[in-house]
Amino acid sequence: MSQDRAVADRSQEARDAGHGKDGHVHGSGARGAGHGGIFGERTELIFAALAGVTLLAGWLLASRAPGAVSLSLYALTYVFGGFFTLKEAFANLLRRRFEIDTLMLVAAAGAAFLGEFAEGGLLLVLFSLGHALEHYAMGRARRAIEALAELAPETASRKRGDEVEDVPVAELVLGDIVLVRPNERLPADGLVVVGESSVNQAPVTGESVPVDKRPAPEDADFNKSAPEHRVFAGTINGAGALEVKVARLATESTLARVVKMVAEAEAQRSPTQRFTDRFERIFVPSVLVLVGVLMLAFLVLDEPFSVSFYRAMAVLVAASPCALAISVPSAVLSGVARAGRGGVLVKGGGPLENLGTLTALAFDKTGTLTEGKPKVTDVVPAIGITETELLETAAAVEAQSDHPLAAAVVVAAQDRLGGAPLPSAEAVESLTGQGIRARVAGKDVYVGKPKLFETLPGGLPEEIASEASRLEKQGRTVMVVRSGDRYLGVLGLLDTPREAAAEVVAQLRGLGLRRIVMLSGDNQGVADAVAAKLGLDEAIGGMMPEDKVAFIKAMREKEGLVAMVGDGVNDAPAMANATVGIAMGAAGSDVALETADVALMADDLRHLPFAVGLSRQTSRIIKQNLWASLGMVAFLIPATLFGLKIGAAVVFHEGSTLLVVANALRLLAYRDRTRPGDVRG
Repeated sequence: MSQDRAVADRSQEARDAGHGKDGHVHGSGARGAGHGGIFGERTELIFAALAGVTLLAGWLLASRAPGAVSLSLYALTYVFGGFFTLKEAFANLLRRRFEIDTLMLVAAAGAAFLGEFAEGGLLLVLFSLGHALEHYAMGRARRAIEALAELAPETASRKRGDEVEDVPVAELVLGDIVLVRPNERLPADGLVVVGESSVNQAPVTGESVPVDKRPAPEDADFNKSAPEHRVFAGTINGAGALEVKVARLATESTLARVVKMVAEAEAQRSPTQRFTDRFERIFVPSVLVLVGVLMLAFLVLDEPFSVSFYRAMAVLVAASPCALAISVPSAVLSGVARAGRGGVLVKGGGPLENLGTLTALAFDKTGTLTEGKPKVTDVVPAIGITETELLETAAAVEAQSDHPLAAAVVVAAQDRLGGAPLPSAEAVESLTGQGIRARVAGKDVYVGKPKLFETLPGGLPEEIASEASRLEKQGRTVMVVRSGDRYLGVLGLLDTPREAAAEVVAQLRGLGLRRIVMLSGDNQGVADAVAAKLGLDEAIGGMMPEDKVAFIKAMREKEGLVAMVGDGVNDAPAMANATVGIAMGAAGSDVALETADVALMADDLRHLPFAVGLSRQTSRIIKQNLWASLGMVAFLIPATLFGLKIGAAVVFHEGSTLLVVANALRLLAYRDRTRPGDVRG
């Protein structure tokens, strides 16, 4: 068994342990462990069918055959129909949990006590049949999640020298070279070292178009490498053979982490689930008190005890909140599964439900609304400084940073200086939100925003400040370089908006978001230029990480529910303070997966409207299920008080339970209407 599969198995155990009442009040205990028997997974369904057959036969023979024959058939109905219900009720009672299974058994026993064997049998038949069908339906949603774990192959073709051997994926170690033949699934996360091909990454990232892959540089780092070099376990190779250097163990692969987090998300309660839990804690004891009072009605009304007892049993069936208990978890489970299949990781019912009720959203700029691949467009040396000295010094320091702006400076230096080696930098220190400091050739070198140098001794010279202001007015991101006491000059960089950004903003407005803003560490001129192109409501520039946090807090007070979309690193504090934190390009990013409530696995902004639309639909289905389940209880309680029989109450009761589950399963077929090419439903 592969490590990925082992992770999935452990996650299944975590779900079973964590479900409790969330799994279903209908015997959430034993049911969570799975249903086996002489007929395998279908045993419960077959038992329900046998109970139905014996009930029908007993009812047909009741008026024609001796009483013993019909009673024997009714007894078999109780055995087949009550087997799993009794098993689960007993398991719940051992854990000191008094749940619906027990109430149903009491009602069936009460009917038998009154001689109403047919109605008691019908109760057990429909209850067990509803259980079996519900278990099957919910199994579909869980299998949609568990199918993620089956994407990674069990074995890999490991290459050592000229020899290739098949080994279990679990035995792969960092640095191993694996051969991936055409149309095979990738066994591990890694970097392409030989070959070129197109890889279908839809199973992990949700990208609808295959991504071209080519060899990475020898000293490339997996986390910092470009998408064309990185591959992920579970994705599908195209027509070309690839040799891949393993960069992550099976247990640490993106796929393994996604499977684990989606599985854990299933057990997390949403706000509505917490409401239904509180409601049930009050409602169920109240029903039991009402049933007890109704049993004593014969003391007040002119009727025999048997009539009062029968009425109490009918109310007990009618008031059991089975549909209410399953209505929210089934929708959350289906929504999380559908999101995972579409390349969006949602960490639980809370983020899923909150995302569906948002009215405001804040974007980070660099790497989110823009390509995150800025280019150096302006190199302005100070008087007496050469362009070579300015670029060499800046690149030496920025080579120690993983920020997109830093990478752009290094690339520009390599291009303009002909690939000459850069000076070495020591004592590198990141000045969060401002720039970076290091020692080069024995001098302290600062590279950062103009604002950084206003606090340094001597301040910012007028000629440097003037050049910085000129570039900012042109929409450039400005970096000033200082070595020791000398200012070397100014660099101007330009980052273009993503091709789909304006379309995504328009789609989000169509989904009901009233306010969309952008928060940026760049100067206000750059922020305004980007906002004007994308049609944003507001853009705030010059923001430090703490400024973004303060803005998000103020926005929450004014708007209520607010989402923050960022890269999961610099924006982590703001994302943590938003109602929902959304990370871009989480495939391969440890920080993004850990810090965000929602992670877009592909670096594709177009997945955001899909996530919001799916969450909106989930919220609608949750509300529909709540109204249906509470409405049925509100109808059945007075109906049974005024004479509705147990059999009819059971039909309505179980019918409503299956209705809400079927309604929730519609989420598995959700299609992204904002993207005509979406075929992942």
